[in-house]
Amino acid sequence: MAEARRLKRTTIFDGRVVHLTVDRVELPNGKTTELEVISHPGAAAMVPLSGDGEVFLVRQYRYATGSWLLEVPAGKLDPGEEPEVCAAREVEEEIGYRAGELIPLGWIWTTPGFTDEKIWLYLVRGLEPSVQDLQSDEVLTVESLPLAEAVAMVHSGEICDGKSICALLRTEHYLRNS
Repeated sequence: MAEARRLKRTTIFDGRVVHLTVDRVELPNGKTTELEVISHPGAAAMVPLSGDGEVFLVRQYRYATGSWLLEVPAGKLDPGEEPEVCAAREVEEEIGYRAGELIPLGWIWTTPGFTDEKIWLYLVRGLEPSVQDLQSDEVLTVESLPLAEAVAMVHSGEICDGKSICALLRTEHYLRNS
């Protein structure tokens, strides 16, 4: 299948997390249009699972939504950082446990209509207590609950964050089939 061809790129904003451009493109159907694209370095999201089947989630204030969301721990990749390294770092920083084992669960495009952000998903096992080290813009509390309860919250709509939904369902699928 044919791909789009970029004809022109105009930078609108270059921030510390995202980069916004307006691209003039020729689409695979031959038509020309302008598209806004948010570039993001990518992230890793983890489902930390204790030996007794409890998952650690974070209840985090998300300014963009104006509310508190129950989510899996996650964080942005640093420049040149591999997703596995980010996952290990972020799980320790956010919930205060060191990862013993990282099991890849694939990756997702977050919102492919306007961003290139890719999030790698991991199941984390073999957790060892460590020290939580939140950044100044992270306002969260850690909660633990049985994986089955977290999955039920996905189905009921109580967990409504896309990366968390995907990570929890992929974890359930992995555990059921391994």
